[in-house]
Amino acid sequence: MRRVSVVGNSGSGKSTLARRIAERLDVTHHELDAIQHLPDWEPVDPADFLRRAREIADGEGWVVDGNYREVVVEGPIWERADTVVWLDLPRPTIMRQVVWRTVRRGVRRQELWNGNRESLRNLLSWDPERSIVRWACTQHDKYRRRYGAAMASPDHAHLRFVHLKSHDEADRWMASLDGPGVS
Repeated sequence: MRRVSVVGNSGSGKSTLARRIAERLDVTHHELDAIQHLPDWEPVDPADFLRRAREIADGEGWVVDGNYREVVVEGPIWERADTVVWLDLPRPTIMRQVVWRTVRRGVRRQELWNGNRESLRNLLSWDPERSIVRWACTQHDKYRRRYGAAMASPDHAHLRFVHLKSHDEADRWMASLDGPGVS
């Protein structure tokens, strides 16, 4: 295991898990949101996003977290990955985590990427393009369908899928990893 894609709903803990995996495997960690979101939350040009994803995927060892279908499932990340870790937590767990994370980041004015910060003003917005909380709520079933279908698809037969349904399962799986060059 040298090229790992970590997917899951916003607020599930995929970036934290991806960092842990990268550290254990002694490879680089790439958060796709940091590439996608330019200053003032402007999206990167799609061609640049794909180019950057290809550059990452061409590496010998990496862990990438993010759900961007065009560069992950249908793009270079899964083309080159050997393992997909799907953090598939129950909706109530995700909602509790994403609300708490958003409040904490908003109060602390924590910078995420490229000067961007989450706004407490958007916390209760009903628009999923403005509120990460609403986004997580509306995407939960979509991700379950997408990744469930991907696991069964012959198009992804080259991938080892690790389907984790709780943080305890993730911790047990992490404990089973041997370190650099885990197979």
